[in-house]
Amino acid sequence: MRQRLRLASLGKNCIKHLSLTAIFLLLPSVIFQQHAFAISDREQKIKQSGKLQVCIWPDYFSISYKNKKTGQLEGIDIGLSQEFANDLGVDVEYIPTHFGIFIQDIQQEKCDIAMFGVGKTESRAKSIDYSDPYLSSSMYGVVSKKNPIVSSWESMDQPGVIVCVQKGTYMEGAMRHRLKNAELMTVVKHSQREVEVRSGRADVFIADYPYGQKMLKIYDWAKLLTPKKSTDQFEYAYAVKKGQPEWLERVNAFVKAIKADGRLEHYAQENNLLPIALTNP
Repeated sequence: MRQRLRLASLGKNCIKHLSLTAIFLLLPSVIFQQHAFAISDREQKIKQSGKLQVCIWPDYFSISYKNKKTGQLEGIDIGLSQEFANDLGVDVEYIPTHFGIFIQDIQQEKCDIAMFGVGKTESRAKSIDYSDPYLSSSMYGVVSKKNPIVSSWESMDQPGVIVCVQKGTYMEGAMRHRLKNAELMTVVKHSQREVEVRSGRADVFIADYPYGQKMLKIYDWAKLLTPKKSTDQFEYAYAVKKGQPEWLERVNAFVKAIKADGRLEHYAQENNLLPIALTNP
């Protein structure tokens, strides 16, 4: 009788011990799931409104470009922004902007996120938060085929040569540091770079890989100068308003996902940007 009572008591203790063990084993999983499915105030607002508002620059070839012939938006970030909206279970609404004002647009919450290949710079990072990068490009020169002085990237930095860059871009800071002999010209509008070169007021303007490809495709007068040695690599990312760590974490989760599941590679290849896509997770 005593032995049966002892065995029963041991059995109860074992069950109690196993129950406590199970609770402690499951507790981290429950906490993790709560953390994994917790959404930011920004995401809650997006879901309530049913739309993700995305700032884009509609003149960025292969990135977020409004095709003048079809009137349709195309480019890697048009496809990827639609993928992000699908992941969030909402529609996408595009807010046109440009590099001169997009930071103010983000700060004033005209959009939830900027998705148009925003180059990462220290000065911009003071005002906005960047996602993990998804593209990386060198710099290229665009000249007229008839230019008698500049025939290669290496021949650009010489007295008398005028190099044009768009004000506020990372190219401005890079070329201001790099050029020792040539003169630097800054313009406000991106299209003005082409005007300055075609008119002869500038010899060459600086572009990234996507814009360089646009010039070759659209203009028969343009020649692309590719450096023999790769220039500094500039990373491109998405941008959000500062002070939203949970929203930034969600954006980074999306960037990680598209690298891992092949969506980044798919849209990069579709828009001839595979050479600059950071497809490794």
